[in-house]
Amino acid sequence: MLKVQAISKRFNPGTINEKMALDRVDLTLDEGDFVTLIGGNGAGKSTLLNCVAGVYGIDEGTIFIDGKDVTRLSEFKRAGMIGRVFQDPMMGTASDMGIEENLALAYRRGQFRSLRWGITHDERNHYRELLSSLGLGLENRLSNKVGLLSGGQRQALTLLMATLIRPRILLLDEHTAALDPKTADKVLELSDQFIEEGKLTTLMVTHNMRHAIKHGNRLIMMHEGHIILDIRGEEKQQLTVENLMERFGKASGEEFANDRALLS
Repeated sequence: MLKVQAISKRFNPGTINEKMALDRVDLTLDEGDFVTLIGGNGAGKSTLLNCVAGVYGIDEGTIFIDGKDVTRLSEFKRAGMIGRVFQDPMMGTASDMGIEENLALAYRRGQFRSLRWGITHDERNHYRELLSSLGLGLENRLSNKVGLLSGGQRQALTLLMATLIRPRILLLDEHTAALDPKTADKVLELSDQFIEEGKLTTLMVTHNMRHAIKHGNRLIMMHEGHIILDIRGEEKQQLTVENLMERFGKASGEEFANDRALLS
């Protein structure tokens, strides 16, 4: 479903701030894979997601989504294939628009939009039913502006919007990092639910080692722009934080030094 072939991305080339963020990275996600992606600061995790999404162009390599070469396609032209939830609950939604209006925009993602687009009665009932499944009472607040929602409510709504029309790939970019632990657990529970029900191919960046181990069928660890660990299946199920840190040290030759990951 996703195939990344030897992609490289360098920031600020030719300057003292030059940084090789991705160095000939290869990655393949089969349909239905739920991959958690972890690594220290500057490992290349979010850069990889941004390259897949089309936010950053790549210096070399190719990217395929569902068999289509999207390497030179803009972020806008990839939007119909990709669902995404960001770390910041303020991103991914229009805060001055109502809940149902945001859902309507997501429902029409990747389609031609004219100046006339009304929300039908059946469509509104569908949104109400979907919102009810979140268990947050949002089904009774369709006209409320999204900016009035709490961070957790907004992330749950953004997750719903990202999966409203089944994406070819779902990108979750530390989407619970800004939430308190209880709310983060709720959003992760909803994530698991949507991914399982929709059989969604998913790439989730997280700084939390326990989350990376608990969720998904496959764990990838990055270091200095390279993938150094790719653990899946029963091997992943038996992982512990201590074991993962030990394996990171052996693969990288360094100690894992990300306080956010170690303290979460």
